Amino acid sequence: MRLGYNTNGLAHHRWEDALALIAENGYGSVAITVDHHCLPPWSSTLQSDIRRMREMLDGYDLRCVIETGARFILDPSWKHGPTLLSSRAEDRAQRAAFLRHCVDLAAALDADAVSFWSGTDHEQTPHEILWSRLVEECRAVCDHAKREAVRLAFEPEPGMFIQTGDEFQRLLEAVNHPLFGLTLDIGHVHCLQDGTIADHIRRWPDRLWNIHIEDMRPGVHEHLPFGDGTIDFVPVFAALREVGYPGGVHVELARHSHEAPTQLQKSFEFLSRFVP
Repeated sequence: MRLGYNTNGLAHHRWEDALALIAENGYGSVAITVDHHCLPPWSSTLQSDIRRMREMLDGYDLRCVIETGARFILDPSWKHGPTLLSSRAEDRAQRAAFLRHCVDLAAALDADAVSFWSGTDHEQTPHEILWSRLVEECRAVCDHAKREAVRLAFEPEPGMFIQTGDEFQRLLEAVNHPLFGLTLDIGHVHCLQDGTIADHIRRWPDRLWNIHIEDMRPGVHEHLPFGDGTIDFVPVFAALREVGYPGGVHVELARHSHEAPTQLQKSFEFLSRFVP
């Protein structure tokens, strides 16, 4: 298990500086959020940036995952849109193409997984139609991931179409692909009061491929610095050790980018007591 940090929490830094700061603060993994300034598919310097990033990851001994949750990377007026649930086929295709790009990045960077989510429906579409769209699109992304030998880590997200553990379990069974697993956000489980966090960790030991971590309060989806919420982290890390989780535990504090150097240090100091 390696402590890590998500680059969405360093949104005001160049990605090169973000990697350096993450490594210098003692982290062993990085969640790379693909965004306008970080490996977008339209970049004229994409291939040289990939080579430079691979060199830096190797030089700093950083593992990585690829994150796909940048807010406005596909549409400047639509937060997190379009999604795999969108009503227009061309919109779903745009999201799917972006996910394929991220799978290709993961293969080039030897990443542990690509993390993504369902998105939200804003058109009051019948549930069964949304379900059919999501399963179909996830299977298609899995087909591309298989060609690149990249794991996909699906994240249940409060307020999105798939938000709970039981909903993820149903999706896991429907997609039914060996490369389809889970991104578990510790705070999301606590926010939704969706059982205990430790039980979620024990529920999917063989499909748990990415961890997001932050503090949070029940009923409020707000990522908080450690100590500002109500999560008891002792049983969380006990369960991770129990199942032998080998991957990154990535701090996700996107709304604290304005104080990233401070939060990098404070978060590592807090979490390192659990990961000697």
